[in-house]
Formats: sequence, C-alpha cells, structure tokens
Amino acid sequence: MTPVESSPASTARVPQADRSRAMRARLLEATVELLVERGFAGTSTTLVSERAGVSRGAQLHHFPTKNDLVVAAVEHLTERRGAELAEAVEQLPGGSKRTSAVLRMLGDHFSSPVFAAALELWVAARTDDALLAAVSPLEQRVGRETHRLTVAALGADESEPGVRELVQATLDLVRGLGLAQTITDDTVRRRRILDAWADVLDKELAR
Repeated sequence: MTPVESSPASTARVPQADRSRAMRARLLEATVELLVERGFAGTSTTLVSERAGVSRGAQLHHFPTKNDLVVAAVEHLTERRGAELAEAVEQLPGGSKRTSAVLRMLGDHFSSPVFAAALELWVAARTDDALLAAVSPLEQRVGRETHRLTVAALGADESEPGVRELVQATLDLVRGLGLAQTITDDTVRRRRILDAWADVLDKELAR
C-alpha cells in the first residue's frame, strides 16, 4: 500500500501555541516602538494592532484593554533591558580602559530606545495606580540586576566601605545623563563626563 504523502501545507503548519506566542510578541514589540515614538498618551491599542499586523479582534483576545497591553509590555521591556545589558557586559574589553568602557556601556544603555520607553511608563505610572503596581516591582528588579552587573563589570568589592555607594552614585549619574538625552543629543558631553568619572572611580576603587 502506497503511503500517503504529507502536503506542503500540512508539514509547514505552525502549531497554534507557536502562532499565539509570535502574535503576542509582535504586539508587545509594537507597543514598545510606539511608546518610544509617540509616548504613552499617543499609544493606542488600534495603533499597536496596525503596527503589529494583527487584527483588532486578535489583539483584543490577547489584551482586552490598553492597560492589559501596557502592563504586559512592561514585563517584556524589563526582560529586554536585562538581556541587552547582560550582552553588552559580555562584550566589554579588559585592561586599563575597562572602567571607562563600563561607563560608556551604561551611558549607551540609559540613552537607548528601550530606556526611553521605560521613561514613558514611569511618567504614566505616577498618576495611574494600576500601572504603578505593575511598573514598580519590575523596575526594582531591573535596578537590582543592573547594580549586580555593574559591580561585576567593575570588579568592585562591596564589602569595602563606601564602594556600594560609589556604584549607586555611578548608576544615578548615568540614569540622569540618559534623561538629558531625551531632550537633545547629549552624546559628546555624556562621554566627557563619564570619562572623567571613570578616573575618579579607578582612584577610589584602587584604595
């Protein structure tokens, strides 16, 4: 008996669960893009579904309201920020310029599109209790992980007095410079400041 051959359509069919995950990922990526481009107020579920190439009905199935969508995007954004930072740390050079490279890496991270999207959510969460409840614990998680990665990248010993405060001051500095970047291109000034702070860190951490 001749075996029945599978048609190309049947062999290429993507499982429903995989299609659903891919659709959800497109919606979340579209949300982040629109947060960067249009801000929180200018991001609507209609625009997100259009950007993602997903029908309005399918989008509503996954995320019935804008807050449902944005809260999911917060978690998605948290994962992206952590992954991008960890990857950047892996690419850092060694040697005498290591500290300067760490600070430039942090400066680039806190002036990236994903940080701009996170800023939009911070501002919106200030007056939205539901959004604040979602954003706050995730931002705390990001903060702890960023601090941990920075300590490791600098080779800092936080058991030494004052070292933890130096690391936190460094993160506060680069975060503030990232805020300045949202207004105007501050790249040249940012790098000059971070290179000067790298000299301070090297002296302090070598004590």
